[in-house]
Amino acid sequence: MLRAMNDQTFASYPGESATPAEILAFADEYRSAALLILQNGRPKVPQSRAPFRMVAIHSIELYLNAFLLRCGHGAAQIRGLQHNLAARAELAVGAGLILRKRTREHLHTMSQTREFLITRYEPGGTSLSEINRLQATLNEVAEKASAAI
Repeated sequence: MLRAMNDQTFASYPGESATPAEILAFADEYRSAALLILQNGRPKVPQSRAPFRMVAIHSIELYLNAFLLRCGHGAAQIRGLQHNLAARAELAVGAGLILRKRTREHLHTMSQTREFLITRYEPGGTSLSEINRLQATLNEVAEKASAAI
């Protein structure tokens, strides 16, 4: 019996059947949480900003996922991108999402420097985005993906 339950558990991925609207709503919740967490950051204490970074990056990823799902990309294909925001942004821009050049460059830099992993595992990482740049990217991706969905 336990074996059968495990087989069912691994038969599909969480969120596999989620709609673009459901992923968008999920992204909105993460964005709201990121903005609340941002208030807890303390000047000159980089670790205090890590929770905001983590939640903001995840929210950006979810917004791009929702847009890509809406454009017909499969959940398995999107999942295969792992945490590569640059690849997601390229696909999204190719499908019609209009992002500012600076935002596209920021998403590329975040992927190139592996900001998601540094945020998770290296307290006070040195190659992290400035908080205002990350917040601007989050806001732009959220607003434009939401408008398109």
